[in-house]
Amino acid sequence: MADYRLSRIRGRVTSHPQAVDVAFGLLVVTVILLAVRAGRPLRGEDLAASALAFALIAARRRWPLPVFGAVTAVSAAFNLHAALVGPLLAANVICTYTVASRTDRRTAVVTGVVTIVTVYVAVVIGAGRSWTDPQNAAIVVWGALAVVVGDATRIRLANLDAVEVRARQAEHSRDEEARRRVVEERLRIARDLHDVVAHHIAVINVQVGVAAHLLRERPDAAEEALAHVRHATRTVLAELSTVLDVLRSEEQDAEHASTTEPPPGLSRLTAMLDSLAAVGLRVEHRQEGEARPLPSAVDLAAYRIVQESLTNAHKHGSEPAARLLLDYTPAGLGIMVENAAGRPVPDADGCGHGLIGLRERVSSVGGRVRTGRDDGRFTVDAFLPAALDRQDTPT
Repeated sequence: MADYRLSRIRGRVTSHPQAVDVAFGLLVVTVILLAVRAGRPLRGEDLAASALAFALIAARRRWPLPVFGAVTAVSAAFNLHAALVGPLLAANVICTYTVASRTDRRTAVVTGVVTIVTVYVAVVIGAGRSWTDPQNAAIVVWGALAVVVGDATRIRLANLDAVEVRARQAEHSRDEEARRRVVEERLRIARDLHDVVAHHIAVINVQVGVAAHLLRERPDAAEEALAHVRHATRTVLAELSTVLDVLRSEEQDAEHASTTEPPPGLSRLTAMLDSLAAVGLRVEHRQEGEARPLPSAVDLAAYRIVQESLTNAHKHGSEPAARLLLDYTPAGLGIMVENAAGRPVPDADGCGHGLIGLRERVSSVGGRVRTGRDDGRFTVDAFLPAALDRQDTPT
């Protein structure tokens, strides 16, 4: 919380540099005038020097080198007339620091030497001091300190800028990796849907052959076979539309296996749960509503969602147990997987590659999914639309 507040304050300060310089110049001049007034009455030259110092400090970041030249000349002139004019000496040190923090090291050293020499000479002549007076050492110390601190600040800011650039590059690389994973997952989904379409086309081919064989001798059986053909044709058209939606502008993988074996679906759920139990994950399976055949794309997506969720529960959960709920409603199928959340993992906040694939599968059939951690539990809550349609039932 403290770091967040500091970052907010820093952001506000850096977003209004001119206002900060004006406030800083006013503060410096006010403090010095109060210190002078505590020792003696203020004179006209004090007020004039304070006004000049305020203006130069307020403009130092907009024009670093011109302001440094101006403050050096004005400070030397005032100190030759009245030695140790406080506001201008402070402005000289501050402007030297600004040049050192915003230019290169060679320029910083040159400005530091100019500051020390001009102020040293002006103070010695204006105050009538000896050239070796120990009090003059303060001038050297302040000038050197302004250069050293300014150069260190420049290096620190350069390092911070480099860190920010590397962070932006890393974030860009993560975004590119996420997009690549999305494309790969879409291709995998498209291949699965290709298998669905291939399966139904094989069914159509078989049923058409049966209908042609029985058309004259058993027209009732031929009619039933043609009803299956009609149902499979409608499914194929729906799946082709889904394939196009998934691929969109991406190129389709050229290597498609021409197989008639149907892809996995919820009919294989028992085998999946048995395999997970064999590796130590206990799954409490509950079903609400009456199970019914689902469209092939929805059936495949449901199987993959359950598989991905339970696999993550086994890999990342703090307990070897999970709950699975399948809720069949007239509008579709609800899927909820819940397990005890373990250590934070990339998928746990909804931004990992595993959940990218899960979301792509859900969106490919027009569904919705919500994931998150709550009270020590990690939950995947998905809904896949599959409304009841009596017209799809073959007669």
